Amino acid sequence: MPQLSLYPDLGTPFIELKSIDSTNNYALQQLHAGLAQHGTAFFAHEQVAGKGQRGKTWAMEKGENLILSLVIDPQTLSLSRQFQLSACVAISVFDLFSQHAGDDTRIKWPNDLYWQDRKAGGILIENIIGGSGQEWKWAVAGIGININQVSFPAALKNPVSLKQITGKDFNPAELARELCSRVNAHFNTLLSEGFEPIYQRYLNHLYKRGEKVKLKKDSRVFEALIKNVTPGGLLVTEHGVEEEFATGQVEWVMNS
Repeated sequence: MPQLSLYPDLGTPFIELKSIDSTNNYALQQLHAGLAQHGTAFFAHEQVAGKGQRGKTWAMEKGENLILSLVIDPQTLSLSRQFQLSACVAISVFDLFSQHAGDDTRIKWPNDLYWQDRKAGGILIENIIGGSGQEWKWAVAGIGININQVSFPAALKNPVSLKQITGKDFNPAELARELCSRVNAHFNTLLSEGFEPIYQRYLNHLYKRGEKVKLKKDSRVFEALIKNVTPGGLLVTEHGVEEEFATGQVEWVMNS
């Protein structure tokens, strides 16, 4: 295993961008050009074409939110451990937000930040795979969190921001720097202690764990109990029979 001290801390350097299409796109371009390294963080004051899961866009008001992409060298992690990195980032986002928003904060499988039943943020990790498709060369962790925005497009279902919850204004760039250090700490824990401590915390803060929700698979909508998430990142549900789903196989049916 590489020595942790040989790697720059995540968030080093911390690069602020005035306006960008997508911080993930920019980070991937910089990587391909050899202009980014492990630890490089790209923070945008404005993102005009942000990316979410399933090809959705992520719309945010200028200067009001945390828009960040972190370049990570997965080092000795195998491709089968992608969920472990995702959980590191999710727990870091949870810690940052819950510190201000309190105990109603949850991680919604696989990659969303929720407060009560409202979406406060999301994570999109994009990877560069090398060799014969087996070598995990780079991960770019894109993170968007609603901070000071109080007006949202009508098409968004149940959004919420830190300001709406607390009534306070925050400095998004300062929060982004703090988030970098939190991801760095959890990533180092993953490399030095393994996944178990991070996994247990992920489960402890899992949205709707032990509750029934509506899910949609293809055209089928069904009610199921959220039991668990496996160490490999599969959602475990119970509805007469136990069923596991990978990311993208099933959608939540949320009340609007």
